[in-house]
Amino acid sequence: MTMASAAFTAPSHGPALKDIHLPPPPAWWPPAPGWWIVMALLLLGCVAGFWFWRRQHRRSECEGALLAEVDVLVAQHGQDPQRLAADLHALLRRAALRLDAGATQRRGDAWRTVLASVTTDAPTLDALMSLETALYRPQANIDVDAVAAAVRRWLVAAWRQQGKKVVGVRLAALSSEGGHV
Repeated sequence: MTMASAAFTAPSHGPALKDIHLPPPPAWWPPAPGWWIVMALLLLGCVAGFWFWRRQHRRSECEGALLAEVDVLVAQHGQDPQRLAADLHALLRRAALRLDAGATQRRGDAWRTVLASVTTDAPTLDALMSLETALYRPQANIDVDAVAAAVRRWLVAAWRQQGKKVVGVRLAALSSEGGHV
Protein backbone atom coordinates (compact mmCIF):
# COMPACT_ATOMS: atom_id res chain seq x y z
CA MET A 1 0.00 0.00 0.00
CA THR A 2 1.16 3.31 -0.82
CA MET A 3 0.70 6.38 1.17
CA ALA A 4 -1.88 7.90 -1.22
CA SER A 5 -4.15 4.88 -1.09
CA ALA A 6 -3.93 4.69 2.71
CA ALA A 7 -5.36 8.23 3.01
CA PHE A 8 -8.54 7.22 1.18
CA THR A 9 -9.33 4.07 3.07
CA ALA A 10 -11.47 4.34 6.14
CA PRO A 11 -10.28 2.82 9.34
CA SER A 12 -12.09 -0.38 10.11
CA HIS A 13 -12.66 0.28 13.78
CA GLY A 14 -14.72 3.59 13.47
CA PRO A 15 -18.38 4.18 12.59
CA ALA A 16 -19.43 4.12 8.97
CA LEU A 17 -20.51 7.68 8.04
CA LYS A 18 -23.04 8.49 5.35
CA ASP A 19 -22.54 11.17 2.75
CA ILE A 20 -24.07 14.68 3.24
CA HIS A 21 -27.74 14.79 2.21
CA LEU A 22 -29.93 17.81 1.34
CA PRO A 23 -33.19 18.56 3.11
CA PRO A 24 -36.45 17.99 1.20
CA PRO A 25 -37.71 20.87 -0.99
CA PRO A 26 -40.08 23.30 0.80
CA ALA A 27 -43.81 22.63 0.53
CA TRP A 28 -45.88 24.90 -1.64
CA TRP A 29 -48.44 25.37 1.15
CA PRO A 30 -48.58 27.32 3.43
CA PRO A 31 -46.81 30.18 1.71
CA ALA A 32 -44.21 32.30 3.39
CA PRO A 33 -45.36 35.44 5.28
CA GLY A 34 -44.27 37.70 2.43
CA TRP A 35 -46.67 35.96 0.06
CA TRP A 36 -49.53 36.47 2.53
CA ILE A 37 -48.76 40.19 2.53
CA VAL A 38 -48.68 40.27 -1.28
CA MET A 39 -52.03 38.45 -1.48
CA ALA A 40 -53.60 40.80 1.09
CA LEU A 41 -52.37 43.86 -0.83
CA LEU A 42 -53.64 42.39 -4.09
CA LEU A 43 -57.04 41.70 -2.55
CA LEU A 44 -57.16 45.19 -1.06
CA GLY A 45 -56.26 46.67 -4.44
CA CYS A 46 -59.04 44.70 -6.15
CA VAL A 47 -61.62 45.83 -3.58
CA ALA A 48 -60.48 49.47 -3.86
CA GLY A 49 -60.54 49.27 -7.67
CA PHE A 50 -64.05 47.83 -7.67
CA TRP A 51 -65.24 50.49 -5.22
CA PHE A 52 -63.71 53.28 -7.33
CA TRP A 53 -65.19 51.86 -10.54
CA ARG A 54 -68.63 51.54 -8.96
CA ARG A 55 -68.47 55.10 -7.60
CA GLN A 56 -67.47 56.49 -10.99
CA HIS A 57 -70.18 54.44 -12.70
CA ARG A 58 -72.85 55.79 -10.33
CA ARG A 59 -71.55 59.32 -10.77
CA SER A 60 -71.66 59.08 -14.56
CA GLU A 61 -75.19 57.65 -14.40
CA CYS A 62 -76.30 60.58 -12.23
CA GLU A 63 -74.62 63.05 -14.58
CA GLY A 64 -76.40 61.42 -17.51
CA ALA A 65 -79.74 61.66 -15.72
CA LEU A 66 -79.09 65.31 -14.90
CA LEU A 67 -78.21 66.14 -18.50
CA ALA A 68 -81.22 64.15 -19.70
CA GLU A 69 -83.41 66.40 -17.55
CA VAL A 70 -82.05 69.42 -19.43
CA ASP A 71 -82.79 67.68 -22.73
CA VAL A 72 -86.35 66.90 -21.60
CA LEU A 73 -86.93 70.53 -20.64
CA VAL A 74 -85.59 71.75 -23.98
CA ALA A 75 -87.77 69.26 -25.84
CA GLN A 76 -90.88 70.20 -23.85
CA HIS A 77 -90.50 73.97 -23.81
CA GLY A 78 -88.19 74.74 -26.72
CA GLN A 79 -90.89 76.83 -28.40
CA ASP A 80 -91.73 78.76 -25.22
CA PRO A 81 -88.52 80.56 -24.20
CA GLN A 82 -89.97 82.12 -21.04
CA ARG A 83 -91.18 78.76 -19.72
CA LEU A 84 -87.88 77.11 -20.71
CA ALA A 85 -85.94 79.85 -18.92
CA ALA A 86 -88.07 79.38 -15.81
CA ASP A 87 -87.61 75.61 -15.75
CA LEU A 88 -83.86 75.76 -16.46
CA HIS A 89 -83.48 78.44 -13.81
CA ALA A 90 -85.34 76.27 -11.28
CA LEU A 91 -83.08 73.34 -12.17
CA LEU A 92 -80.02 75.53 -11.61
CA ARG A 93 -81.37 76.67 -8.24
CA ARG A 94 -81.95 73.07 -7.13
CA ALA A 95 -78.44 72.12 -8.19
CA ALA A 96 -76.95 75.19 -6.48
CA LEU A 97 -78.43 74.06 -3.18
CA ARG A 98 -75.66 71.45 -3.06
CA LEU A 99 -73.11 74.26 -2.95
CA ASP A 100 -74.92 76.92 -0.95
CA ALA A 101 -77.88 76.32 1.35
CA GLY A 102 -79.23 79.81 0.69
CA ALA A 103 -78.98 79.62 -3.08
CA THR A 104 -82.73 79.84 -3.54
CA GLN A 105 -82.82 83.30 -1.95
CA ARG A 106 -79.91 84.80 -3.91
CA ARG A 107 -80.65 87.41 -6.58
CA GLY A 108 -78.54 89.53 -8.88
CA ASP A 109 -74.85 89.67 -7.98
CA ALA A 110 -75.26 87.22 -5.10
CA TRP A 111 -76.75 84.66 -7.51
CA ARG A 112 -73.92 85.30 -9.97
CA THR A 113 -71.45 84.67 -7.14
CA VAL A 114 -73.11 81.33 -6.43
CA LEU A 115 -72.92 80.42 -10.11
CA ALA A 116 -69.29 81.61 -10.27
CA SER A 117 -68.36 79.35 -7.37
CA VAL A 118 -68.30 76.55 -9.90
CA THR A 119 -65.35 76.74 -12.23
CA THR A 120 -66.80 77.98 -15.51
CA ASP A 121 -65.97 80.60 -18.10
CA ALA A 122 -67.48 84.08 -18.42
CA PRO A 123 -69.71 83.32 -21.47
CA THR A 124 -71.29 80.44 -19.55
CA LEU A 125 -72.02 82.72 -16.60
CA ASP A 126 -73.50 85.37 -18.90
CA ALA A 127 -75.77 82.80 -20.55
CA LEU A 128 -76.90 81.54 -17.14
CA MET A 129 -77.58 85.08 -15.93
CA SER A 130 -79.67 85.70 -19.05
CA LEU A 131 -82.07 83.07 -17.72
CA GLU A 132 -82.84 85.24 -14.71
CA THR A 133 -83.72 88.23 -16.86
CA ALA A 134 -85.72 86.09 -19.33
CA LEU A 135 -87.96 84.91 -16.49
CA TYR A 136 -89.67 88.26 -16.21
CA ARG A 137 -89.99 89.22 -19.87
CA PRO A 138 -93.15 88.16 -21.66
CA GLN A 139 -91.39 87.91 -25.01
CA ALA A 140 -88.01 86.60 -23.95
CA ASN A 141 -85.50 86.07 -26.71
CA ILE A 142 -82.84 83.58 -25.68
CA ASP A 143 -80.63 81.35 -27.72
CA VAL A 144 -82.06 78.01 -26.60
CA ASP A 145 -79.08 75.93 -27.74
CA ALA A 146 -76.49 78.24 -26.17
CA VAL A 147 -78.38 78.49 -22.88
CA ALA A 148 -78.98 74.72 -22.73
CA ALA A 149 -75.28 74.08 -23.42
CA ALA A 150 -74.31 76.56 -20.70
CA VAL A 151 -76.68 74.90 -18.23
CA ARG A 152 -75.22 71.48 -19.10
CA ARG A 153 -71.65 72.72 -18.61
CA TRP A 154 -72.48 74.32 -15.28
CA LEU A 155 -74.44 71.32 -13.99
CA VAL A 156 -71.65 68.89 -14.83
CA ALA A 157 -69.04 71.14 -13.22
CA ALA A 158 -71.24 71.62 -10.14
CA TRP A 159 -71.93 67.90 -9.90
CA ARG A 160 -68.23 67.10 -10.00
CA GLN A 161 -67.52 69.74 -7.38
CA GLN A 162 -70.39 68.49 -5.19
CA GLY A 163 -68.55 67.72 -1.98
CA LYS A 164 -66.45 70.84 -1.83
CA LYS A 165 -67.75 73.64 0.33
CA VAL A 166 -67.26 77.08 -1.10
CA VAL A 167 -66.58 79.34 1.84
CA GLY A 168 -66.04 82.42 -0.33
CA VAL A 169 -69.59 82.20 -1.67
CA ARG A 170 -71.06 82.19 1.80
CA LEU A 171 -68.92 85.09 2.94
CA ALA A 172 -69.73 87.12 -0.16
CA ALA A 173 -73.42 86.34 0.19
CA LEU A 174 -73.43 87.40 3.83
CA SER A 175 -71.65 90.66 3.05
CA SER A 176 -74.01 91.44 0.14
CA GLU A 177 -77.07 90.82 2.32
CA GLY A 178 -75.86 93.18 5.01
CA GLY A 179 -75.03 90.43 7.48
CA HIS A 180 -78.48 88.85 7.55
CA VAL A 181 -78.57 85.10 7.79
